[in-house]
Amino acid sequence: MTDQRPDHTDQPSSPTRPDHADRVSDHSTATGRSDQATGRMIGDFRILRKLGEGGMGIVYEAEQQHPRRSVALKVIRGGAYVDDSHLRMFQREAQTLARLKHPAIAAIYESGRTEDGLHFFAMELVRGRTLGEHYRRRKPEGELSAAEVRERLVLLRKICDAVSYAHQRGVIHRDLKPSNILIMGEAAPSGSGSGSFATSVPDIKILDFGLARITDTDVAVTTIVTEAGVVQGTLPYMSPEQVRGNPEEIDLRTDIYSLGVILYELLSGQLPHDVQKAVMPEAVRIICEEPPRSLTKATRTTRRLDRDLETIVMKALEKEPSRRYQSAAAFSEDIQRYLSNQPILARPPSAVYQFRKLVARHKGLFAFLGVVFVLLAGFAVAMAVQAERIARERDRASREAETAQKVSEFLVGLFQVSDPGEARGNTITAREILDKGAERIQRELKNQPLTQARLMDTMGNVYRSLGLYAQAEPLLDQALMSRETLLGGDHLDVAQSLLSKGCLYQYMGRLDEAKRLCRRALDIREAALGPEHPDVGLALYRLGSALMRNREYGEASACLERALRVFEKNFGATHANVAWTLNDLGLIRSYLGDYAGARPFLERSLGIKERLLGSNHPDVAISLNNVGFALTKLAAYAEARPLLERALTIEERTFGPDHPETAFALQSLGDLLRLMGRSREARPLLERSSSVLGKKLGADDPELAYSLNSLALVLQDLGETAQAEALFLRALAIREKGLPQDSPEIAETLEGYSAFLRAAGRAAEAGVLELRARAIRAKHGPAAPVTNP
Repeated sequence: MTDQRPDHTDQPSSPTRPDHADRVSDHSTATGRSDQATGRMIGDFRILRKLGEGGMGIVYEAEQQHPRRSVALKVIRGGAYVDDSHLRMFQREAQTLARLKHPAIAAIYESGRTEDGLHFFAMELVRGRTLGEHYRRRKPEGELSAAEVRERLVLLRKICDAVSYAHQRGVIHRDLKPSNILIMGEAAPSGSGSGSFATSVPDIKILDFGLARITDTDVAVTTIVTEAGVVQGTLPYMSPEQVRGNPEEIDLRTDIYSLGVILYELLSGQLPHDVQKAVMPEAVRIICEEPPRSLTKATRTTRRLDRDLETIVMKALEKEPSRRYQSAAAFSEDIQRYLSNQPILARPPSAVYQFRKLVARHKGLFAFLGVVFVLLAGFAVAMAVQAERIARERDRASREAETAQKVSEFLVGLFQVSDPGEARGNTITAREILDKGAERIQRELKNQPLTQARLMDTMGNVYRSLGLYAQAEPLLDQALMSRETLLGGDHLDVAQSLLSKGCLYQYMGRLDEAKRLCRRALDIREAALGPEHPDVGLALYRLGSALMRNREYGEASACLERALRVFEKNFGATHANVAWTLNDLGLIRSYLGDYAGARPFLERSLGIKERLLGSNHPDVAISLNNVGFALTKLAAYAEARPLLERALTIEERTFGPDHPETAFALQSLGDLLRLMGRSREARPLLERSSSVLGKKLGADDPELAYSLNSLALVLQDLGETAQAEALFLRALAIREKGLPQDSPEIAETLEGYSAFLRAAGRAAEAGVLELRARAIRAKHGPAAPVTNP
């Protein structure tokens, strides 16, 4: 369906909206004409003048009396007699704005209804120029320099940051375009910079959430306006799924497409599709089927447009949502990688994919050619392929059977040491069997390299699961080297070794290496198996987990959400892989301070694991610990404590006292006891946790910093101020070295240390740290409330 409304010119941008002036009309409404409304009181607001109007309401500049300030006052058309559907839409816009508190999104102050039934809401009065007008005024024609291209990319990252914030709070804008983005003031010429948000780039405000979709409500509106069969409005910025008009297809990736159109226009001054004069059916066909015009040919720059930049833009403009960036954060991150001269994550469409789309656009011609080809060559090719397939399958089955037999014989021989005659009365531990097996693999399987590699991969993963990383690494290194040498770099067995090694590096804190290996494994599996195969889902999970550990939450969420869809499609909703993916999606929300949002993910994961594995499995213990951690942060101490105590019991029994998982359980329980005011009981737990994590993960791992931070708070409670300060400083140094500078974990340590300094009478030092902490919290939102009993 289409929404027969003007292009939302009722959102205030500046005193007038010149770029939309031809789309508004001055119909009389229950609110009165502009000259009649001036000076009138609506609630606590005195009308000063009309800013604009649209199909749903009129926007005035008004003065609020208490407190006294200028606001933009939006009043619904129809007065007290407005119909229910318009009233619901008006209220939805107010509810949407109420969810969003971000410096780049116009804020709502108040909403209400007068005694005579007039609905209104007041919001921030924003003065500035639209994005398109800003750049037309600065440089109406001519070529863009490299510095100007960089400035526009940095500006788009600011827009992505605000859109990502809205998405995280369940709001999809659905009407992103230059006229809904305001530039606040002028910027100095952009310097070279490092690619981060620079002060030379102006601030922005995103307006007009009148079409926004709140993802937990049932809203179905698009923004096409037709007049005598001619398309007007915002159609050029709409995604293929949006112009098709099916609300079930619309999600946050719809906004990614609109951001791609905006970036295309910023770089070229043109739109990717020329649909302004097309009739509706033809315009829809063009957007849904025709590829965008080449950005390289459309852009006028002082040098040839970088191919990586065109690849980034074209990925955002993909017809299929699954082929676009999966979040605004991932889009922004790839632009940042381009700006900092790092390899981008986007890849241009393959020749096969482009050919498939060509066939889709010319089905009749290719159908005819296909029939001719099949009639001429089909029988001969089919016979040859069949013979080859039979031979290949026979050879593969023979190799697999031979390898399986060798592995079976080796394992039987490995465990013969448990026979009393072999053991000679000695008790043989699992660790001794593993060490003996690793030695035999090296010695006895030299002439069977693929069998040797398969067993090395298995043994390496066992060592890794026991926390014996030094023993695991050489086995996994050799397995990968053998498989690459014998099978080539794109074989599926190589992908398995890459994931095994990537998982090990993740546990060892070598996160950049872990991400690189997991990305390569994902590329191999996706090319060989297709995007929906369970093994592709596992590679996505491993990559998402490594990204999460490295605090790259936007891309991590995209990988894990895609992995979850693959697992649920192939295995159903109660599979172990589903549980682990839910667990990590919950952890990301915890790391961002959204503990209430994390709780249902973590509890669903725990429920699946307990049904599949029983109540005493180590995987269940990990989920118990994560749920307990979230409950602790929500101050639900009575619910958290039995879960954390149960987790620690299982971890110590399963892994022993020196495993990282045991350390995490100690960390969570120690932090809970501290918050309950039982610092003396918390101290030994946190000291043990810090010791184990320091030995297993290294002295600079961010996971260690959490235990150190909690231990510093405990020592402060116990009056050991010198030791407490030393631990605060150490935790801060680790986090500043290993995490992004705007990480919420850094804010956590800054807040704890600044409180320590204030208690010690060192207010000036504390004030500096508090300013840094507030700046970080302003970007990510406030920390979840945690109170002492």
